[in-house]
Amino acid sequence: MNWANYIDGFATLFEQGGVVLWAILMASLYMWILLVERYWFHWTQMPRLRERLRSEWKSQPATLASNLTFRRIEALVNDLRTEANRNLLALQALVAILPLLGLLGTVSGMIKVFEVITIFGTGNTRGMASGISEALVTTMAGLFTALSGLYFVSDLERRAKDISRRFEAELVEEQ
Repeated sequence: MNWANYIDGFATLFEQGGVVLWAILMASLYMWILLVERYWFHWTQMPRLRERLRSEWKSQPATLASNLTFRRIEALVNDLRTEANRNLLALQALVAILPLLGLLGTVSGMIKVFEVITIFGTGNTRGMASGISEALVTTMAGLFTALSGLYFVSDLERRAKDISRRFEAELVEEQ
């Protein structure tokens, strides 16, 4: 395994992809940073938050008015839900933007192809291949990163709903 070959391969890939591929890289890095942060939160911080909210629930005496009790439960569940859903809108936006960046790269690459055809005609296949390569590389990168992020974003959304639902059921049972 020669690292120089990998570095050369990535340099060639980014050379082919152009500026748009760098934008896709930055957006996907930001997406993965947010994804890792969310999973870290769910694994390490969420249990602490649930315990803190549960102790807050137990610390205040239950009132006879059921309407007030359900409002307290709703407020605690909303606090948990807010924390569980943090950054999910940003992640959803990134998952939606990444294929659009790939499409932007496709259009940019095809414009390069048409510029080569306009200047040189169809005789400069190397120039046309460069534009087609940019179009394909950016499309692939945008779709691949968006699809990989889509799975994890939907998993995080499911986790947030499940945690909120279970926490609400626990509070109602403890009532």
